[in-house]
Amino acid sequence: MTNDELSEMIAQGESSVVEFKRDDVRPEQLAKEIVALANFQGGHVLLGVDDDGSVPGIQRPDLEHWVMDTVLGRYVHPQILPFYQEVRRPDGLRVAVIGLAQGSAKPYVVRHHGREEVYVRIGSTSRLATREQQARLFATGGLLHAELLPVSGTGLADLSAERIDDYMQNILGDVDSPTDARGKEQRLEQLGFLTTDTTRRSVCTVAGFVLFGRGVQRGLPQAGVRWMAFAGVDKEYAALDDARLQGPLVGVWRGGLGEGRKLLEPGLVERVIERMTPFISSEPDQVDASLRRQRRWDYPLAAVREALLNAMIHRDWTRSVEVEVVAYSDRLEITSPGALQNSMTVEKMLAGQRSPRNPLLVDIMRDYGYVDARGMGVRRKIVPLVRAESGEDARFEATDDYVRVILPKSTRAPGSR
Repeated sequence: MTNDELSEMIAQGESSVVEFKRDDVRPEQLAKEIVALANFQGGHVLLGVDDDGSVPGIQRPDLEHWVMDTVLGRYVHPQILPFYQEVRRPDGLRVAVIGLAQGSAKPYVVRHHGREEVYVRIGSTSRLATREQQARLFATGGLLHAELLPVSGTGLADLSAERIDDYMQNILGDVDSPTDARGKEQRLEQLGFLTTDTTRRSVCTVAGFVLFGRGVQRGLPQAGVRWMAFAGVDKEYAALDDARLQGPLVGVWRGGLGEGRKLLEPGLVERVIERMTPFISSEPDQVDASLRRQRRWDYPLAAVREALLNAMIHRDWTRSVEVEVVAYSDRLEITSPGALQNSMTVEKMLAGQRSPRNPLLVDIMRDYGYVDARGMGVRRKIVPLVRAESGEDARFEATDDYVRVILPKSTRAPGSR
């Protein structure tokens, strides 16, 4: 970092990614700021700068050794390796710059007085993380798979026997499936669809309930999809359609794998697509050569399906809001709760990197043929199909609260797809 860059950073003041500290700060206090930034998106701690932006400079001898050995070595866990640099200003005063990338082993904690405390960055301050924030950090760091958390008040009876039997017999190939309740519970616990609570009672996991559950809206209301359609380019007071759609992800199937397999009852994905269909497609007045009216879609159906599946499967289950799908006159927006997993970015996702938040859900939906076997549906389906159909690129937005896919409406002459 040059002196000009440092001066500009100081002039802009403290922010969600910049913290000022004098070099006589206590080690646990500096550790708190470092941990908060690493748990957020990284940033810089400037040592030798006061809160008001004045620069007393650094006075502590052997500051780098103190930061690396005492602060990071004794107070911060797991280990962080920051960038350290001392910049000499024109007046001869020095400022130490501690550069931190976004951590990939979240949550980072401060170890002090026999306790471990998790801090997060809120604006220009560092605060103790709430339980919900800690859960998200554990999930982001891969230490907690929220899809395996128990759904209170549920049990074996809350899973659809038809769906469970079809999965175990026709997909897993279980020849001798258990017939007694305890045997079924043990088998489903092995698969991750049930878990044992503190009373030793079997309860549904989030994944099991979302995939195969009865009355999903009762035990896990955020598992549904909020669907809306508007005539214009913004949300208006009166929607053309507005519904909350619920149900298990997996439909009811009959028959073994192969051509004879038949869907008897749609899963949630099919139900959402069916509800959306009148608002994202149309039927022509004329029939084609085969005397049929071929439906014309405003968006590539394969891209819509892929974006919808991704939103449902990769969502953050620590968030209490639903997946949201909204059709406007010029675009379709599909919003999934939660940030991208770990250090994933939109650029990495488009390049083909994979980092599933809910690997069990991904595996089961892949077993049913919903998910691309290579896990590259965004790169291989959404991006090229949307570009070919509309002449525009699909857009992707990622924040700390959601991931959104925006599909532009086709402007080409109508044609069946």
